[in-house]
Amino acid sequence: MDINAIRQMFPILDQEVNGHPLVYLDSSATSQKPIQVIEAVNDYYRQDNSNVHRGVHTLGTRATDKYEGAREKVRQFINANSAAEVIFTRGTTTSINTVAYGYARANLVAGDEIVITPMEHHSNIIPWQQAAKATGATLKYIPLQKDGTISLVDVKETITDKTKIVAITHMSNVLGTINPVKEIAEIAHAKGAVILIDGAQGAPHMAVNVQELNCDFYAFSGHKMCAPTGIGVLYGKRELLEEMEPVEFGGEMIDFVNLYDSTWKELPWKFEAGTPIIAGAIGLGAAIDFLNQVGMDNILEHDKKLAHYAMEQLSELEGVTIYGPEHRGALVTFNLDDVHPHDTATVLDAEGIAVRAGHHCAQPLMKWLNVTATARASFYLYNTEEDIDRLVAGLLKTKEYFGNVFK
Repeated sequence: MDINAIRQMFPILDQEVNGHPLVYLDSSATSQKPIQVIEAVNDYYRQDNSNVHRGVHTLGTRATDKYEGAREKVRQFINANSAAEVIFTRGTTTSINTVAYGYARANLVAGDEIVITPMEHHSNIIPWQQAAKATGATLKYIPLQKDGTISLVDVKETITDKTKIVAITHMSNVLGTINPVKEIAEIAHAKGAVILIDGAQGAPHMAVNVQELNCDFYAFSGHKMCAPTGIGVLYGKRELLEEMEPVEFGGEMIDFVNLYDSTWKELPWKFEAGTPIIAGAIGLGAAIDFLNQVGMDNILEHDKKLAHYAMEQLSELEGVTIYGPEHRGALVTFNLDDVHPHDTATVLDAEGIAVRAGHHCAQPLMKWLNVTATARASFYLYNTEEDIDRLVAGLLKTKEYFGNVFK
C-alpha cells in the first residue's frame, strides 16, 4: 500500500484544525471519503438524478442501472449467492432491527433464548431486549475473558437447545476484539439456532465471505467503509428472507394492492419500501471499487500493524490504561489516570487530533470494564505511524496540562 498516494485521495485530510495538520483517529465512528466516492455521488446528482425502478425514461434507467449495479458490487464484496440476498438499509442499526422485528418476533416463543455478548454495541443489544420482551424469550450473555475476548468453551456452554438466535459483533468497537464468528456459527447451527453478525466494524477492515462464515444474517454500514452516511446492508440467506415479513410498507415493495389486502414483491425489493437511498448506494458501490483496488487483505494487515504500533507506544507511557486484547483490530481504547476521557479528547482536539470519547454506545461493556467512559483512537487505511506519534505527543501534553507529568 502506498499510504501517501492513498491519503491524497481523501481531500478532508488536507486541512488544519486549531492550527495543526489534521490527524483523524475516529474511523470507527465514521470513515473519511475518497474523491472517487465524492465524485460518484456528485455525478449521480448532476447527471442521473431520478427515482429508480419506476420510470422508463433515460434518467430513470441510468439511475436504476447504477443502483442495482451497486447491489451486485455488494454481492461480490461479501460473496453472497444472489443479489436478492442483499437488502439496502439505512445502516447496521436498521439491518439488525429488520431481523429483530421481521424474523425474531415471528419465530420466538416464551422459553426460547437469544444469545449475545456484553461487548455488543447498543444497536445489537436493544433490538434483542425488545424482541425478548415481546415474545417471552430469554436474553443470555456469553461471558467475557479478562482480556475482552470470548472462549469457545463458554460459547458452547451458553448456547443450548433452547437457543434460537445468536447475535454477535464481528469486531468490537471498543476492545478491538475480533471474534471467531465462523466457529460460533457452527456451534449455533449445531443447536438449530440462526446467527446474525454485526459487521459494522468488520466489513470495513477485513474480507467478508458470508458463505464461508455460513452466517444467516450479516449487517454493516457504508459510512464506516468510505461510503456516504445513511446507507447500509442486510445480507440474509434467501430462505430466511423469503419467510420474513417486511417491517416497512408502502411504495415499491408491493406486487399488487387492493382495497383490503396486498402482496409483496420478490426479494430484495420486498424490504425496500419507498424511495431508496439511491445516491448512498451508488456511493457504496464506488467505495467498494476503491477498497477492492487497495485490497482488503492489505487493509487488514495495515490496520493490525497500526494497532500494534499504537499499543506499543501507549504502553510505554506511565498512567495509561489500555483496554482489550493484545491481538486486535484497528483501534486502541484507553484512559489516562485522573483525566476524564472528554478532557483528553478536548486537549487532543486543540492539537488537531480527532479521537472519540464516551461510552461508545456500549454501556454494558463500560460497566464490565468498571469505567464510565474511555477515549478511543481508531485507524484506517489512510492513517500512518506518524499519526500515532502525534497522538502520543498529544497525550503527553494532556498529562502535563492537567499537572500530572509522565516520568
